Amino acid sequence: MPVVIGLALLAFWLYCLFDVITTPEEHIRNLPKLLWVLIVVLLVTVGGLLWMLLGRPLQQEAYTPGASGSGGGVPGSPKRRPPAPRGPEDDPEFLRSLERRLRGEE
Repeated sequence: MPVVIGLALLAFWLYCLFDVITTPEEHIRNLPKLLWVLIVVLLVTVGGLLWMLLGRPLQQEAYTPGASGSGGGVPGSPKRRPPAPRGPEDDPEFLRSLERRLRGEE
């Protein structure tokens, strides 16, 4: 049982550390990013709890990596899904050029 608790605390600490490192500086609350990294590294579990309660961006201003559109990752803006990737078979110009090549026109 103590091993499971230890692994859970380690996972929580690693999550908090990764979260601090990957959150943009302008979204972090109350203290500078470097100070939050030091708090999480040195205080381990307590530092992780402090980060989650006092430093992490609030839900409505949470950073969304990879979001595209006019408001991707900007606090208070609507979050849009990036457009689905298109394959060559979805591109009409590619299909026309393929047919020309098959007929020997190029």
